[in-house]
Amino acid sequence: MSTTIPRSLAAVRLARVQQKCFHASVHWDFALILLVLATAVPLLGRRRIRKLMEASSTTKTDRLVLYASTIAFQWIAVAIIFWRTQAHNLSPASLGLAVPKPGLAVLTAILLSALILVNQIVALRRLKEHPESSSHGILPHLALKVFPQDTVERLGFAALVSTVSICEELIYRGFAQRVFQDWAGGIAGAAVAVVVGVIGSAIMFSLAHLYQGVRGLISTFVVGLLFSIVRAFTGSLVPASVAHFVADITAGFLAPGNLRTALARSKAASTAGAASDVV
Repeated sequence: MSTTIPRSLAAVRLARVQQKCFHASVHWDFALILLVLATAVPLLGRRRIRKLMEASSTTKTDRLVLYASTIAFQWIAVAIIFWRTQAHNLSPASLGLAVPKPGLAVLTAILLSALILVNQIVALRRLKEHPESSSHGILPHLALKVFPQDTVERLGFAALVSTVSICEELIYRGFAQRVFQDWAGGIAGAAVAVVVGVIGSAIMFSLAHLYQGVRGLISTFVVGLLFSIVRAFTGSLVPASVAHFVADITAGFLAPGNLRTALARSKAASTAGAASDVV
């Protein structure tokens, strides 16, 4: 009897360790998807943006093709994620495709969207007040080549933004955050697992925006961190998706005019400064 109990306890402990190691592992297909998101997506995106920046300008066709190809890529990525998560019996609700607390989700969506909208408006106003900042960095020049310039392009851009606000949230705040959280949950407590999920998702999201340079990388990490926290807090992708849509549609519709004005003022100021130097 005295030897049976220790052996039973040892067997139980061994089973718990084995179970813990099992839950700490990541399915090979999930790991492959994360690897592609962390490496191939940033590098290919950076290469594509570099080509756009090397071009003197973009045509209407260039922009519409860019919108269409991005929409197709994101929905294909979502389809693959759905395929593999269903194969491992990961429910849509576990990916954030549910609204467990509707009141909280709606309130959070309104507050988060308002915060994002105010931030966008302040940034555009700052651009008007300090036009010289429009000549620095990749984003202002990239925006003029990518953002819509007429009604047809705005419709295409609206379709793009709708896709991005759904697909990117599902990819990064739904899938990636869940995988990181489940992995950490196998080796740590629930609270630590949530933190790992939030940070891991934010890192993956920022890497996808590598083409924006160091400043863009930092800003998207902060935004990704905020969206990931909201997803963990509400248990739903709805608030982050709505805020994502507000951020992108505001930038796409309002930024081009402000950027052109800022660039014109910056050019005029530099020309006046050069003329005064000559005099």
